[in-house]
Amino acid sequence: MPNSKDRESNRFSARMGRYAKVGTNMGGIAAKVAGARLFGMELDNAKNATELAAALGGLKGPLMKVAQLLSTIPDVLPPEYTTELAKLQANAPPMGWAFVKRRMRAELGADWQSRFEDFGKEPAAAASLGQVHRAVGHDGRILACKLQYPDMASAVEADLKQLQMLFSVHRRMSPAIDTREIAKEISARVREELDYVREAAHIAMYQRILADSSRIRVPEVVEPLSTGRLLTMGWLAGRPLLDFKEHSQEERNLLAETMFHAWWHPFSHFGVIHGDPHLGNYTVFETDGAPAGINLLDYGCIRVFPESFVEGVVDLYRGLLEGDDERVVSAYERWGFKNLKKEVIEVLNIWARFIYGPLLTDRVRSVADGVSAAEYGRKEAFRVHSALKELGPVTVPQEFVFMDRAAIGLGGVFLHLRAEVNFFRLFNEQIDGFEAATVRRRQDEVLAAAGLGAAPHAA
Repeated sequence: MPNSKDRESNRFSARMGRYAKVGTNMGGIAAKVAGARLFGMELDNAKNATELAAALGGLKGPLMKVAQLLSTIPDVLPPEYTTELAKLQANAPPMGWAFVKRRMRAELGADWQSRFEDFGKEPAAAASLGQVHRAVGHDGRILACKLQYPDMASAVEADLKQLQMLFSVHRRMSPAIDTREIAKEISARVREELDYVREAAHIAMYQRILADSSRIRVPEVVEPLSTGRLLTMGWLAGRPLLDFKEHSQEERNLLAETMFHAWWHPFSHFGVIHGDPHLGNYTVFETDGAPAGINLLDYGCIRVFPESFVEGVVDLYRGLLEGDDERVVSAYERWGFKNLKKEVIEVLNIWARFIYGPLLTDRVRSVADGVSAAEYGRKEAFRVHSALKELGPVTVPQEFVFMDRAAIGLGGVFLHLRAEVNFFRLFNEQIDGFEAATVRRRQDEVLAAAGLGAAPHAA
């Protein structure tokens, strides 16, 4: 009778075999793009995008996470590619009980089961890098145990090589955006997601940042039951955000305002963002049958910014609000955009006015009219791309990538909820009395308390 360890090994070998096949397929697409450019032929982006999606479609694991990231960063790839990549599902088939027992033994020792009152054999959720099991502690507390799949470090490195190939394909398509810094940023964040000790520290940081926010719940880490590849937390009971799409306008607005606070308060006061505003990373908790707030679930993709970057965000907003062109340009330069010509600034302003648009008028409104959550930002990204073709390539600073992506993701959540709120007032409440030095002091304090080391201050 074959043992379960062999079956798991075979499953991993098969996955690595599929990686090799994807590399061959993507190499073929890259060669086709290069050949078309060499001979002056027109490329069929839609056909190539379909081929790329087919090459990726059989895969699970980190590459799926990278593909999803790419599909949500406007203008990283041609629209045809992002449309196809957005269809890919990040949910991996769960690993079996034999795998779970072996992995838990490796993390907590041979007597690991005795450390729980109960441990669910079936995962409550499975994702690209690991799966979550519901358990019960000896004190009766319900727990969420997030267990990383085996050999993820090597799988991530293999996938990041595929990412470089994707961007290489893009750079051969007369790009308007130089993607090198974007690739660097995505690689750094995906690698960080493998470190559950770091994620536990992120949770501790967010507990401090949102301590006064009764409408936002952050899980508690159970340190004796956590390691670098196992994260055990208190279970936060809640329902998916989309379950509330048909609730009253008042209740949907309450959830939107809570989401706004959960994202903008950490950024404007501490220079920290939750860089993965995916619907699966939030649930709604209820009181007496009515939605009362948001559970913030995943802390793998957290981005810490120097206070100068936060100051640039505030200055760009105030520059747009007051028609102060000098302040607008100064903000772009502070973010790290280089060699800004007047024409490039005008193009960047197209994007800035779109992102900041809901925050610039003191009235109740939706985040965007007549646009689906899936299409939010696409039209504006296309306009920017088209204009930059004549002027580019423009290098997008590394720090800008997840800020941009998160703003688009957050806007998508507001559209799903069909929220009608005064974004101007919500934002101005967050930046009232803003001072970069205060952000730096607060950031230093929460990073030190969470054991995350020194903040990335500008020189």
